Amino acid sequence: MANYPKDFRYSKDHEWVHPQTGGKARVGITEFAQRQLGDIVFVELPKVGDKFEANRPFGSVESVKAVSELYAPTSGTVSSINEELNDSPELINDDAHSDGWIIELKLTKAAELDALLSADEYEAYLAEESA
Repeated sequence: MANYPKDFRYSKDHEWVHPQTGGKARVGITEFAQRQLGDIVFVELPKVGDKFEANRPFGSVESVKAVSELYAPTSGTVSSINEELNDSPELINDDAHSDGWIIELKLTKAAELDALLSADEYEAYLAEESA
């Protein structure tokens, strides 16, 4: 099992949220998700300023196996995108929980973080799903 950062929150759609200072949070896909996708060749990113509600699509990830939609784990406004992914989408495969972040949101409903899974809960969910 992968090592999931304890200070992140996780969705059952396999996105992670890493709260930052100033009411912002970085969002990406989990180690599990990138392994399932295989080699990532393209990431469709939203624009800075785009607004998303929790559980709504905000972009997509294309791999050699499939195209998968990305879902916002919390509501917010895009304050930053990881532009390095335009030229190096494989950063998600190399380091899904750090350099492979996808967007940063200015949270509009910070309480939604409480509804997401802790690292331990996410690992238990993965174990349950694969059983």
